[in-house]
Parts: sequence; C-alpha cells; structure tokens
Amino acid sequence: MSDENLTCDAFLGGLVQLWQPKQGYRAGVDPVLLAASIPAVSGQNVLELGCGVGAAILCLGARVPGLTLTGVEREPTYAALAARNGGADLEVITADISALPLTLRQRQFDHVLANPPYWRRGASVAASDPAREAALGEQTPLKVWITTAAKRLVPKGQMHVIHRAERLPDLLAALPADMGSIEVLPIAAREGRAAERVILRARKSGRADFRLHAPLILHRGDHHRDGDQYTTAVRNALRTGAALAF
Repeated sequence: MSDENLTCDAFLGGLVQLWQPKQGYRAGVDPVLLAASIPAVSGQNVLELGCGVGAAILCLGARVPGLTLTGVEREPTYAALAARNGGADLEVITADISALPLTLRQRQFDHVLANPPYWRRGASVAASDPAREAALGEQTPLKVWITTAAKRLVPKGQMHVIHRAERLPDLLAALPADMGSIEVLPIAAREGRAAERVILRARKSGRADFRLHAPLILHRGDHHRDGDQYTTAVRNALRTGAALAF
C-alpha cells in the first residue's frame, strides 16, 4: 500500500508511531488499554494474535523495555504495516490463527494478548471495506482465539483479551480447563453507565479465586463536553503509556 493511502499516527504521546490505512480498520483506544493491562516485565516473551498494524503489542513494548515481541496477522497488508511499524523490535508472522505455522506452534510465551473481532456476523451487517470487515467481523470463532492463546502460554503464563461486554459468557465458556486465576475488568464510558467492554485475564495453571474488578471509567462527568474528558487513569494510559491498575 502506497504512503498516499496511509497516515502515520502518534500513540502514547508520540512514543509509538504507527502507519495505518486511511480507510478500513484503524487502531483506537481498545488496543492501548489492552496493552496497559498486561503486567509484563523485561525479559519476557509476548505474542499477539491478530496484531493488525501492531498497536497493542508495540504500546506494550514501549512501556516495558526488553520484551521479545511476536505478532500474528492474517491480512498481508496489515502484517506488512506491523513489520514496518515495529522494525527490528517486532517479529511479524503472516498466518491465520487457526493454522499457525509449526515453528510458532513449537514456541510458548509468557503473555498472549488478543483483540478479536467484535461482531458475530449472524447478528450484524458486514463492513463494506474488506480489511475493516476482517478486523471487525468474527470469521474465526471466538473459541478458537481463546484456545489458541491458551496453548501458546508457558505454565503460569497470562492471557489478556479485550472484547464487548456481552461476549463475556462466551469468553469464559471458551477457556480451557487448565486456565485459572480468572479476572475481569469491565470498561464503562461514564459513571453509572453499563460496561461496553471487558478485559479478561487468565493464567495457565492458575488457582486463585475469580475476581470481578470495579469498572474502569473512561470519561469524567455524566455527558459529553468539549475537550479531553478522560479520567486520570485512562488519560495516563493513553498519553504516557502508564499501566492500568488491574
């Protein structure tokens, strides 16, 4: 894709620069919040399933130096942009998560993250742009995303997935029996609003009790006003790459 059809956008206050298409799926707030939720430490290995242009995994890498980063992306255009955005810091594998190459299936990771497509196409309308549809429309079943992520974890490794709140029962039902220490962080637009997103955390061979956290509130106030209305925790995650308290 030529640069005329791309934009170069700043994330984390300019710590991360991402080339992405002007049209089609464009990374927003969700991958940044996902990255901010992961308690990675230097020296660990991280895999992102469906990495797109690399927003989530590169934001995580900017916050935590010394990680080994690998992304899998099915769409060649987005995989190429992820490789461009990450350079030598990100290994990008062009593959469908339901048919990972053997070389990747022989590896395990300390953290696996994913931002799967949100919409079940039996109950929604497909996007007209093919790349946007690939990012937003669920073609690979959610269960495949979850089981694939779990298989790639080392013992005690953690999975993090962001999704729509109404899919939480599906996320929990898809977890293999060896995934425990489950935590859920609801994300609501404002105080008093129902959660629209959730971040699911689970640990391989974890044994801790289930935890449902208090909602992360995105915006201050009870209605939209001009200017930056993000709460302090969210603003720090989006603008400076700060970790979320999760």
